[in-house]
Amino acid sequence: MNKAITDGLQLMPPAFLDGLAVWSSEDGTPGGATYDTIGTAAVVTGDPDFGGTLEFLKTDSVQKLRYTGETPILPGCYLRIRARVKAVSGPLPSVRVAAWAGQSGGAHAAGLVETGTSVALTGYGEVVEVSAIVGTGPRTGVDFAWTTDAIYGHFGIDLTGAAGGIVRVDDIEIEDVTSVFHRTMMDWVDVRDFGAVGDGVTDNTSAFLAANLAAAGRGILVPEGVYQLDDSVTLEYPARFAGTVTMPEDKHLILRRNFDLPTYAAAFGDEVLGFKKGMRALMIFADHESFDLGGRRIEVDAPIDMAAATGQTTYEIRRVLRNGQFNVVPGANWDTSLQQGTASYDAGTPTELTGVSNIANIEVGSLVEGTGVGREVYVTDKNVGAATITLSQPLYGAPASQTYTFKRFRYVLDFSGFDKLSKFTITDVEVQCQGVASGILLAPSGETFHLKDSFVTKPKDRGVTSHGVGCQDLQIDRCHFTSDEQATAATARVSVGFNVNANDAKIRDNRFQRFGTTMVLDGNGHLIVGNHWFQGDNVTDGPRVAGLVFTYPNVKSVVTGNYVDNSFIEWTNEHDAAPDFAAEFSFGGLTVTGNIFTVNDAASWVSWIVVKPYGSGHFLQGLSVTGNTFKSLNGTTDRIEKVDTSIADLVYGSVRNVVFDGNTFNGIGQVTQNPVTVQFDQASEAADWQVDVSGWLPFGGKAREVVSVVAEGAITNGSGTASFAFPYVTPETGAEQNEVTLSWPEAVKGRVHVTARVDKPV
Repeated sequence: MNKAITDGLQLMPPAFLDGLAVWSSEDGTPGGATYDTIGTAAVVTGDPDFGGTLEFLKTDSVQKLRYTGETPILPGCYLRIRARVKAVSGPLPSVRVAAWAGQSGGAHAAGLVETGTSVALTGYGEVVEVSAIVGTGPRTGVDFAWTTDAIYGHFGIDLTGAAGGIVRVDDIEIEDVTSVFHRTMMDWVDVRDFGAVGDGVTDNTSAFLAANLAAAGRGILVPEGVYQLDDSVTLEYPARFAGTVTMPEDKHLILRRNFDLPTYAAAFGDEVLGFKKGMRALMIFADHESFDLGGRRIEVDAPIDMAAATGQTTYEIRRVLRNGQFNVVPGANWDTSLQQGTASYDAGTPTELTGVSNIANIEVGSLVEGTGVGREVYVTDKNVGAATITLSQPLYGAPASQTYTFKRFRYVLDFSGFDKLSKFTITDVEVQCQGVASGILLAPSGETFHLKDSFVTKPKDRGVTSHGVGCQDLQIDRCHFTSDEQATAATARVSVGFNVNANDAKIRDNRFQRFGTTMVLDGNGHLIVGNHWFQGDNVTDGPRVAGLVFTYPNVKSVVTGNYVDNSFIEWTNEHDAAPDFAAEFSFGGLTVTGNIFTVNDAASWVSWIVVKPYGSGHFLQGLSVTGNTFKSLNGTTDRIEKVDTSIADLVYGSVRNVVFDGNTFNGIGQVTQNPVTVQFDQASEAADWQVDVSGWLPFGGKAREVVSVVAEGAITNGSGTASFAFPYVTPETGAEQNEVTLSWPEAVKGRVHVTARVDKPV
């Protein structure tokens, strides 16, 4: 800084040759005597040391020489007053820089230091230089540390000692020396001052480290230029990047005091590269638990390989990515890889394909399609040398050999390069897929991946995909998933919100809008709570498709407090290499309670709870559907539940522990209840009463048990006499075994209330 240059301030007093009227023999204030009126002073030209000079006779014990001009004192600006003096004859005096401090209005700013260190003249003709620095900061090297009360000064020198000597004084200089104090006055250091060269070639690692050491709490400036760093660098103090840095992919830059995307983007001159380098620092350095995107939108033109970016393959320490948006830029980098290959499958090794042709071109993370392949089966791993592929799930009905299709979707954030990733959280982030990319691909292994308060917008194929068991204890909270298939008929959509292959997912308070399928869940122990998913379309009386799909029969899961809108819950065992029932748990462990189920303008045969066995011999062994509201708008829904028998039916004689109770039905053709109590009226005398409870029993099951028979009013015989006999009951009668027979000792008539069950409670 130099105020004479930057602000045009006139600091330097005029030369003595220009006249002595501006040079005071007093304090320099207006009205004082000046040297042009004193007969003992004159300008001398041609001095061998000074050229033009002031020569005067010292007549007072303190002989003053002050410039009458008001030299401004500005906060943060430091001035140096310098004078050269020599004795000509007579007594030898001492010399010092001196000043008079002025306030606004011309008053004297008293109490300030106004004289510098005295230097004695020890011989005639010997040039002695004196100087002093004045400024508003009490810094080392400042002689006159004035307060901001002083806004100007009259500067010059004092000659002290015996009178009678003659001296000559060179022109007095006043200059801005603020730059001398930059290193301690400014709150930053410049890496160039430590040898950094911004030519894009020179290794500046040591210069950056030296600047960091010297900063000592101040900021670090990286000025214009491109600064190569050949090794990793940690900057302890705030860094400001006017220029950019480059470094090898495997090196990291840690910015401890401004650890956020805006700074990293400035440092590397690119948002995506800045994001990658920030994430690398996050997973290498323990001082931060989160990387803040700073509310920035990152334009992404290709998938981000998170393992390559971070330089990690296994990571299980909590880390958080927060506060920003990834916005996909359409282009060929998002094109799905479509490969085919023949392979053999043996149910004895249920998650392996062998003898895979074209395996070199099949990518890990690819969706697998083929005969007998269930939904959301992916390539978890591959061994090119052995020609084998590891699958995320078994295949329920694959032939011994066939041609499979492998589709590798492109994900904005791709974690598939990790071997294991746990405790990673994404919060307050939008992944804007623009209908050309998918959202997030999880690591093949790991626990507690958490997506919260975030948006996955318009994924082309998938929102969040698990191609292994990196979804163990997956948590998705308060997120909004919007598909790119809003105008597509429900049955034609192909997108999936997310899938789970492992256990214990917690899916809470989310909104899913018009996906082909909202969620496909294998494993058990899931909590599906407080969500709203809707998959309706504009087709009149149209079919509806599954929104929530369980692919594990004994799910041990809860679906509660959700809004299930124009879709249904489908319960299958399609991820079972031996789908026929054997020595295992069958369909059970599911609680569906407190939900809102609705359809609008849908086909009447649509149901909200559908069980679809992929093998024979299965049955229900624990299902509770209670406290829900079922409502059909612009039409009537036949019933709320059914079995999809397209592959196999349930074994109804083995059903146990099924409860349908406390539900509300609006626009439903047939109410479902278990246990169900029906009123039966026998209009004419008969010994056997056939009570039909089939309509109420869930899934068209058998009337396996009668809980109670209660007569309402008198049961009378042919003579009109009340009969007090009690009938015995025979369940599972009728052609479909869904009726109950009451057998009386004689022919009677009357009204009874019969409570029957589709199951055997245990």
